[in-house]
Amino acid sequence: MPKLRYLANVATLRLDSERCVGCGMCIEVCPHAVFVLQDQKICIQDQDACMECGACANNCPANALHVKAGVGCATAVINTALGRTGDCCCVIEEKE
Repeated sequence: MPKLRYLANVATLRLDSERCVGCGMCIEVCPHAVFVLQDQKICIQDQDACMECGACANNCPANALHVKAGVGCATAVINTALGRTGDCCCVIEEKE
């Protein structure tokens, strides 16, 4: 399955690593594998894959994640579904 990509360096996702308790809830709810667990803390692995759905922030018990939900996710999903790749807000990357 292709991986959705949003515009580079524009996602509003922010992580306050000092507040993170390492529960992994964000990993469970993120539909695009944005996060990884390293040394018992969450790290943002792929910020540009964030579609700003807000699931991570809404489910973080430590309030360590912040995102402006809905800023670009709908447009990215629609453009990807339509097969648009270069002149829109997201591009399709085939998994290697």
